[in-house]
Amino acid sequence: MFGSICWKFGSKRSNQQDILNAMGSMYAAVLFIGITNASSVQPVVFIERFVSYRERAAGMYSSLPFAFAQVTIEFPYVFIQTLIYSTIFYFMASFEWSVWKFVWYIYFMYFTLLYFTLFGMMTTSVSPNHNIAAILAAPFYMMWNLFSGFMISRMRIPIYWRWYYWANPVAWSLYGLLTSQYGEVNEHLMLADGVHTVSIKRFIKEQFGYRQEFLGTAGVAVIGFCIIFAVTFAFAIKFFNFQRR
Repeated sequence: MFGSICWKFGSKRSNQQDILNAMGSMYAAVLFIGITNASSVQPVVFIERFVSYRERAAGMYSSLPFAFAQVTIEFPYVFIQTLIYSTIFYFMASFEWSVWKFVWYIYFMYFTLLYFTLFGMMTTSVSPNHNIAAILAAPFYMMWNLFSGFMISRMRIPIYWRWYYWANPVAWSLYGLLTSQYGEVNEHLMLADGVHTVSIKRFIKEQFGYRQEFLGTAGVAVIGFCIIFAVTFAFAIKFFNFQRR
């Protein structure tokens, strides 16, 4: 579906709107697939949590190994999901046929979908049931969307709110996805005024504040969010008990 909607967006670089369209395709995929992952995993974690209560009471295993096993089992599932989606979408959208850029795209999509999945698990672990977890997660989705840097770029966010941009995992995902594709492209595009031109590299730097030299930082950041959500989930499973007696 996304590939059909965004058909050959990546190959169009002649004007400002082309770059915004390409970023929009990344933005839509990150939020739609990410929130779907988070929402889908919540009822599963809710059911499995009560299994852990029973096994823990029987002395089979402790809570932390159970929690980290739940986290680990998501790695191959999310990787397969990412590989299928990225392979189809990347070439339907006609982004540059570069092994390096394709690997970066898979990298950021993988850890993006992974931290969304882990976030869904984390919200369930601190909630009595998956319905409450969905309610708890909803404001985060709204704020992540608002401060992602797409609707309002970092350069236009009031200085006293920019801290939330840097604390927003979706913002780092878009930073990495767009920068890995366009951060070193020196081709010129036509600006919205129809008169002036600027290099794509300079455009994303001035419009969104994206710098090629921070691509590695974005890569580390998305891993960091995965670790934070996974560790929080594990310790919530250990210390919170919502079992009714």
